[in-house]
Amino acid sequence: MQIITTARHCDLDDGTRSFAHQRLEKLGRFARDILEIHLVVTAEKYRHTAEITLRMPGHEVVSREQADGARIAVELAADRLERRVRRVKERRAGWRKGDRTRTADGLIEAEAVTDDADGAETLES
Repeated sequence: MQIITTARHCDLDDGTRSFAHQRLEKLGRFARDILEIHLVVTAEKYRHTAEITLRMPGHEVVSREQADGARIAVELAADRLERRVRRVKERRAGWRKGDRTRTADGLIEAEAVTDDADGAETLES
């Protein structure tokens, strides 16, 4: 996993930069196939904007937050990104298990397994 940090119209001190790297490295426990994380911190007058782009095979997840300080903006954006990566992970795990089917109207229904009188299991949807 490669973490790229960019600062626009401001300078990130070493403490904020190391905090951001530590926070973003924690995302590796949710998805092991993260290719790249790009953090862009922008300053405009009194507010800082943190935009984090996470690239995985087949997915690109973006999170953007604003706050009064750069460190707070990074923390908020990382929290939102973590929730979104968890959602992607749950979707992947659900489809791999094969216990869900997609219907014509797009809803997901779980399949029910019932036992017949002779002991054979059948799937009902």
